[in-house]
Amino acid sequence: MPVNVAPTLGEFLRSRRTRLDPASFGFSGRRRTPGLRREEVAQRANISAAWYTWLEQGRGGAPSAEVLERIGAALMLTDTEREHLFMLGLGRPPEVRYRVVAGVNPRLQRVLDSLDASPAIVKTASWDVVAWNRAAALVLTDYSALPPGERNILRFLFGNPAVRARQHDWESVARFVVGTFRADVARAGLATEVGDLVEDLCRTSPDFERMWRENHVLSHGEGENVKRLMHPELGSLEMEYSLFAVDGRPDVSMLVYTPLQAHTAERIRAMLRASIVDGAAPEARGEAHGY
Repeated sequence: MPVNVAPTLGEFLRSRRTRLDPASFGFSGRRRTPGLRREEVAQRANISAAWYTWLEQGRGGAPSAEVLERIGAALMLTDTEREHLFMLGLGRPPEVRYRVVAGVNPRLQRVLDSLDASPAIVKTASWDVVAWNRAAALVLTDYSALPPGERNILRFLFGNPAVRARQHDWESVARFVVGTFRADVARAGLATEVGDLVEDLCRTSPDFERMWRENHVLSHGEGENVKRLMHPELGSLEMEYSLFAVDGRPDVSMLVYTPLQAHTAERIRAMLRASIVDGAAPEARGEAHGY
């Protein structure tokens, strides 16, 4: 018997429906088959039983995104299952669900810590830094010295004169950050959530207001992707940066800076070793140089 490698929407709905325990949803009565009945799913999704039955039978045309959201909630789908539901029903992923990110799990922190000579951070779509490694604290910014609400790249790029002075070309860097920030916010559906941040930056920084009103949209893949920074102890640095998705989430990403010259990497390692010998971690320096 051939295996169906491309299950239909109806098959997927049926498989998710039959795995659920009716008693946990307050449904009773004897059943010939496992799981919820079609009319019970329809009741939970607040749609007609006939419409849901048609969906499982492959009739009635394409459902709307709203209907799929209701069905996904009724079937208690995971985020991955919800995305699969939309791909089957509409041929596209669902709108992004914004989730507040307070930190990262130990597994991801271990990935950051394994990059000894490469500064690396994890940032949200609103450019709040939620995790970093020791090299990032040494080369970029001592994020641990900042209150969580101030660990925002745009805030210290536009509000910290020292950070501005240490950029190789602050204007280009700032324009790039604003353009990619705008794209990240739109992709993650955060226009409302970042309203206060944008208003505050426009009020306190004429440069940000000017660049924001230009409406430029950029991506991390545009340009040469090289970060040039003047560090007070390490001197002039050139690092190539790469952006990586974190667990498939569009609202969180990992930014890694790789030194372009071997001697730069060794200088970073030497400074990290010295900080351990001195008993003072780089996070205790309280310095900000850039992002």
